[in-house]
Order: sequence, then structure tokens, then C-alpha cells
Amino acid sequence: MAGKSNNVPYSWCFQKPSNKENRSLTPNDWWVAVLGANWKHPRGPNSTIEGKGDHPVVHISWYDAIAYCQWVGKRLATEAEWEYAARGGLTKSLYPWGDILNSRKANYWQGDFPDKYLNQDGYVTTSPVKHFQPNQYQIYDMAGNVWEWCLDWYDFDYYAKCGSTIKNPIGPEKSSDPSTKSLPLKVIRGGSFLCNESYCSGYRVSTRMKSSPYISSEHTGFRCVRN
Repeated sequence: MAGKSNNVPYSWCFQKPSNKENRSLTPNDWWVAVLGANWKHPRGPNSTIEGKGDHPVVHISWYDAIAYCQWVGKRLATEAEWEYAARGGLTKSLYPWGDILNSRKANYWQGDFPDKYLNQDGYVTTSPVKHFQPNQYQIYDMAGNVWEWCLDWYDFDYYAKCGSTIKNPIGPEKSSDPSTKSLPLKVIRGGSFLCNESYCSGYRVSTRMKSSPYISSEHTGFRCVRN
């Protein structure tokens, strides 16, 4: 499924930079396009998901996620719905469980990204769903593990435009981000096993991120919701 919506036969896989001194600290050093990488073969044609039936699916583009949701009669959450669910009633906390980052609560990069990984949670990539405790709404993995597609287009200051009086906003009509100009982007939320305070604290419930709806990678997945 990965990339098929845009007829691209590859998906993006993380690789740790091999030479710290002779590289720039940008995502271009960490990601490689792997032919044949998809949800069944997360590291390329010679890899499998054997023994990972309870892990989140990855290498899913936004269009792939939409197609699956339509197939099962569900949909993606709006960004506002996603954050409401992630907070689990803790409206002012940094994380779904409180304000202190804890490797026993979520799957994220422990150590200094991307050069040092302490593996305190026991998982180098994805972890099984329900391995960590749920939030107070009994929802699992709302922080870390894999980024999750939301229904919304990404608008950099959409919520500032809405103001505090708008309840349950449904998202902007189109994408808008000054850093990428005309590139259309969809919202992703929740962070992944590659997130770290030194680079990307995506596991914070308030952190907003975006990606092209055509792109798939080994740390991006989705979850379905229904009305």
C-alpha cells in the first residue's frame, strides 16, 4: 500500500547516520527511500511483519489510510478530536499521563537523537499496541510509537484564527504553511519511536506536525474512529 496512491514503489526508512563528524544534522541524513518497503515489508522486500501482528501498521500514506477507513465504514479523527482523546481529561498536562516524561509510559527515542539510543523501553522500533498503560479515557498509544494521520489539512495558525470560543473545530479548507509555501500537507499527531527532546518532542499532546498526504514511512500509521 505504501506510496501506491502516488504510484511510488518505495517508502521511507530510518537509518542511523554512520559518520557523525561528516554529516549535517538534518532529516536527509536519517531517511532513505527503500524500494519495496511497505506495511508487509517494513524494511524492504526481505523483511516481514512475522511476530508483529499486534504492532501498529506503518508505511501508510494519508490516502492509504482514507481508503482503509472507507472500506471499514469509519474515518480518521479530526485534529481537535485527536487531541481531546489524547489528553484523556488532563487538559493542562504535557503528556497523556501527566507532566513528567517516562519511558515506561510510551515508546520514544531514549538518549541523544540520532547518535545514542539507550533502549530503556526494550523496543528499537514499534512496540505492541497496549504494551503501555492507556490514558484516563482508556485509549492506548496516544504518545510515541507511530505518528497518526488526522483528517485535517495542516494550517500553521489555524487555531489562532479560530480563537478560544470555537468548540470542536473541523479543520481548515486547505493547507497553509509558510515554511513549505504551496506544498499540500496533512496533519500528523502523537510522535513516534524516533521522537526525542533533542530534536522532536512529538509525543507532547499539544505538538502539531505535518506531512505530504502522498508520503509513507516506517514511523507513520493511523487509527480509525467512528461517529
